[in-house]
Amino acid sequence: MQYGLTEEQEMIAATVRSFVEREIYPHEVLVERTGEVPQEIAEEIKRKTIELGFYACNFPESVGGAGLGHLEFALVERELGRGSMALTHFFGRPQNILMACEGDQVERYLMPAVRGERMDALAMTEPGAGSDVRSMTCSARRDGGDWVVNGTKHFISGADHADFFIVFVATGEEQTVKGPKKRITAFLVDRGTPGFSVRDGYNSVSHRGYKNMILDFDDCRLPDSQVLGTVDGGFEVMNTWLYATRITVAAMSVGRARRVFNYALDYAATREQFGQKISKFQGVSFQIADMITEIDAADLLTLAAADRLDQGLPANREIASAKLFASEMLARVTDGAIQIHGGMGLMDDYPLERFWRDARVERIWDGTSEIQRHIISRDLLRTLGA
Repeated sequence: MQYGLTEEQEMIAATVRSFVEREIYPHEVLVERTGEVPQEIAEEIKRKTIELGFYACNFPESVGGAGLGHLEFALVERELGRGSMALTHFFGRPQNILMACEGDQVERYLMPAVRGERMDALAMTEPGAGSDVRSMTCSARRDGGDWVVNGTKHFISGADHADFFIVFVATGEEQTVKGPKKRITAFLVDRGTPGFSVRDGYNSVSHRGYKNMILDFDDCRLPDSQVLGTVDGGFEVMNTWLYATRITVAAMSVGRARRVFNYALDYAATREQFGQKISKFQGVSFQIADMITEIDAADLLTLAAADRLDQGLPANREIASAKLFASEMLARVTDGAIQIHGGMGLMDDYPLERFWRDARVERIWDGTSEIQRHIISRDLLRTLGA
């Protein structure tokens, strides 16, 4: 890996950071207070992102995207991490799993998503199936040449604004050495399809305005043309196109931690107690030192994992390490920033209590910290036959 960004990479990061500060920050208090993103603000962010040339920047130029590599895209996500997720959602990064579209799916789903004409949402998690995807009960059965889907998905981010959904469901069972396992198939499901409904989810303390929704399927009939990839090939589609989504969590955690750190640094440099700046106290200055060290370490872990993907190297362990360390680092940094601010840190006069709440979910979604530790340890021990 080349240590240090190129001039172009620095420009990408600076451009997105400036956009977030100019177009996202001013609306954060409103979203935090109401839990909603007004439609006109959402459309304005999307329009300006398209004008900037960054909408669907994670897609190749061949389909109209900016063609950023994994490292450059991690920089984009890092800078977006500084802002409210409810608002940066409209910066527009469609699921790159849509590259698996074939035939008329390309014009119906892929191209409109890249152009910003239609928004997508990914649906895997169920009330009884989180990290254990194979235990999902939402299923599809053959009937008259179609598929009939029944079941429920929950914690579906972005579903309130989605025009269509990429839904993973069980389509059978196979016997393995470890017992029966579900066969999984991915389907493209349009909002408004008979038998399919979207309803409000749960009130989360993290990321207000970035809602989680519940999807219900009640004898929802889908033709074969809605299968994304191949029947029973859901895991292949996941492993091909969702391989690097955990880098997004790591990168955004780094960006948010840097914003939090700046608040703590400025406060420590200006707040006075006992006749001097609190930064003069070792208890505060050492916290500052530890925070920036951890942030820089998480940043390098994340960019190194992304760089491995760009080189075509295996990166499963490295991605898991980045996601694990960055998300847990964010928790420590937000907690430390509040400690430096004292009682004021918990007041909503400052955004720190929001960052503190928002940080909690990063250790859960896209694979819990425990799942990341499992991935890391298995990667190391498997080669030894353990």
